[in-house]
This record gives sequence, structure tokens and C-alpha cells, in this order.
Amino acid sequence: MSAPLLFLFVIIYFIILLGVAKITGKNSNNMSFFIGNKNSHWMLVAFGMIGTSLSGVTFVSVPGAVGKDSFHYLQITLGYLIGYLAIAYVLLPIYYKLNLTSIYHYLEQRLGFNAYKTGASFFVLSRTLGATARLYLVVKILQVFILDTMGVPFWATTLVILIMILLYTYEGGVKTIVYTDTLQTSGMLTGLVICSYYILKNMHYSFAEGLDAMQVKGLSTVFNTDVNSKSFFLKQIVGGAFITLTMTGLDQEMMQKNISVKTLKDAQKNMVTIGFSMLFVISLFLYLGGLLNLYAAQNNIQAVGDDLFPTLALFHMPPYISIIFILALISALFPSADGAITALTSSFCIDLLGMQRNVNWEEAKKKKIRQRVHLCFAFLFFIIVLVFKWIDNKSIIDLLLKIASYTYGPLLGLFAFGILTKRNLKDKWAFLPCFLAPLLCLALDYLQPYLFGNFRIGQELLIINGLLTFVGLWLISTPNREKR
Repeated sequence: MSAPLLFLFVIIYFIILLGVAKITGKNSNNMSFFIGNKNSHWMLVAFGMIGTSLSGVTFVSVPGAVGKDSFHYLQITLGYLIGYLAIAYVLLPIYYKLNLTSIYHYLEQRLGFNAYKTGASFFVLSRTLGATARLYLVVKILQVFILDTMGVPFWATTLVILIMILLYTYEGGVKTIVYTDTLQTSGMLTGLVICSYYILKNMHYSFAEGLDAMQVKGLSTVFNTDVNSKSFFLKQIVGGAFITLTMTGLDQEMMQKNISVKTLKDAQKNMVTIGFSMLFVISLFLYLGGLLNLYAAQNNIQAVGDDLFPTLALFHMPPYISIIFILALISALFPSADGAITALTSSFCIDLLGMQRNVNWEEAKKKKIRQRVHLCFAFLFFIIVLVFKWIDNKSIIDLLLKIASYTYGPLLGLFAFGILTKRNLKDKWAFLPCFLAPLLCLALDYLQPYLFGNFRIGQELLIINGLLTFVGLWLISTPNREKR
């Protein structure tokens, strides 16, 4: 199918998003932007958050990794479920009890002002790097497979996509995103099902026969029992639990959608629903990855990793599959990028600028500042995506998990210290262990071959980072004081 025609479908899809945004963004104010006026329905939030949690990385990288890692990613997903349950019954009760707009206000109330600022700063760093990595992957695919042939430069593609996101999030924020994410999750999952069905039909397999063929090729192994491997099943399950606990439960982007739900009970139902839904959906993505590898082998197509799915869908399948792939890919792109820019704007305005504290600012002034911050983050995304192009990492999902290990560790340590202890922190030094712990983890990661031989640290690096932060906070705290 021609590149201009595929691009036309992208434009049509975007026009639909703008229509939804116009309807849902009416009469929006700052509280609509930040937490949807706490009036979001839990079922819409739960369904839309599937798309936010998965993103274009899951849509492309998870199927692409099956050829190398089989179904090992399912180990991490089992850990995700444990993490979602911990968020539902440990973190959400705290957030709702304190009636938070930003979850990092908990750190201020429990540990102090500097701990609060440190936690919010690490969220801004974490989400900025993670979201731009996801955005880069999808922009790269659109560029290589569509827009290069039209003579459009990479920077222009990135700029146009960010402008699209700004146009439908500028006014409504979370109030709009709850609905657009629901639409986009539907598009992504529809693409997953149709592409899987096409390959099964083309190869004359039933669902079970497809799985049998994967087993013969060694593509469907779930559990890695090599203790030395980074993907050893216990490492992956425990690591997956902590990844979810931090990247969802301690992340303002994900939690601002949850705390936009009316009641704690509904928010908990949302979290549990997401946990089981993610397990099911990622299983389907891995199954699709196995089918893609079988299809490529049968047709002698040389494509691996992140290039596997787009190469097959756009060049070796019928035109309608190409259209579905592009629409599903865009559906996977927008929920991760729009929510990230909105959450970063919210956290920067509330946590770092102190918008809610400043009673002298009128609503109109707050809105003007919030809109300027929104634009600035979009520009920052643009710059960082160009940096990722220069780096050109081959596996974005590995890069994302590595970023999470370094940047979410301090958040894990801060919240764990606040929840698990009653010690009184010397707040002015709160930044120090949060800064040093990632540096120690970086050194540990680099020195692995010299320290541990064949043993490799995997997702547990995040836990080590959080533990080092926790120990550092303990050392700068005092006992026998009442909890704030």
C-alpha cells in the first residue's frame, strides 16, 4: 500500500481524536486537567489504562522479542499482577485518605518538603525519559516505513505528532484523556486480534495448532530456570512486581487517572481489573510474536526484533492489514505520550511550582502557566526524541526497563521509608541518598562481570536501587519521633 494513503488514515484517526477532545474538553478548568474533577468512571479508566500501560513498545517490541527470548516476558507480567494488587490495597488507601491531587504530597506530609520535591523531580526525570523512548519507537517506525518515502524528515514527523497531541490535550487534560485512551486501547487491541487471525488463517492453523508449532520451534517457553541469567523466573517475577509498584503506583501519570475515580472502592476495582487484563493481553501479544516468527520463517523473510512486526505487516501482508497495523500502532502511541505530557505538566505545576499553595494566583493565571508548562514539555519531548534517534537503541523495551531501574529506585526508597517506618527524616539531606543510590547501581551494573562471574543482575536492579535509597534515608533519620 502506498505511503500517502497510509498517512491519510493517520490523519483521519487524528481528526476523530480531536472530535472526542472537543466534546470532552468543554468547560474544563485546572482541576479537570489535573484529576478530571474526580468524576471519571472506573471502567473507562481501567480500559484506557491498558493502552497507557502497554504503549507502542508492547505493540512492537514484545512480539519482536519472542524470537530471542521466547515467552519469558510473561514472567515479568506475572509480577505485574502482584504489583497491581499491592497498589490497590496498600497505596490507593493512602492516596484517597489524604485526598491527593499529586501523589507526591504524601512525601511532604510524611517526610518533609525536600523529600517531596526530590520525589517529584525523580518522577519528572523518569517519565520524561520513559515516555520519549516510547514515542521514539513509534515515530521511527512511521518514519522508516512511511514518511521516508514521502521525503519527510524525522524531525518534522516528531514535531507534527507532538502538535497533534497538544491539540487534543491542551484544554481537557485528564478529563479528555480518560475517553481518548479508551478509544485508542480499543484500536490497539483490535489490531492485535485481526493480525493474529490473519496469520493463523494464512498458515492454516487453529489457535492450539499455532501454539503447538511455536513449541516445536522453541518459541513458547515461559520460565527460565537458569539462576545466572538475567531472565531467571524468580528475578523476573519479583522485578515485575516492583516495576509495576513504581512505574504505576508511584507514578503521577498513572495515579492521576486512578485518583480521578470517585471512590476508593472503584479505584481498587480499576487496579485489580488492569492486573488481570494485562496478564491476558500481554499473553496475546506474545502469542502474536510467536506467529510472526513462524510466518517469517515460512516465507523466508529476514526481519528480527523491533523490525519484525512492521516489516511483515507493511510489506508482506494484504493492504488492509497494513492499514490496521498503522492505526493500531498510532493507537498505541498516543495513550503513552498524551498521558505523559499531561502528568508531567500536572506534577511540575503542582509539585515544583507550588501552584496549589499560591493562593495569590488567580485561576486565569494558573491556567496560563499550566498551558505554558504543557508547551515546554512538548518541546522537551521533541529534543529528547531527536537524541534517541542519534543513540538509536535496538531494543526499546530493554532500554525502558533499564531507565526504570535507575530513575524509579529513589521513588521506591522514599515511599517505602515513609510507609514502613516511623522514623523522622532529616529533610534537608533527603536528596543525597536519592542521588547516590542510582550512581552506586550504575557502578554495580558495570562491574557485574568482575564481581559475580556468570551471574547477571536483571530487573532486581530496581529493588537494589530502592534498598540503597532506603538505607541512606535511614542513616539520615532519627528514631522515636511520631509520624507526621
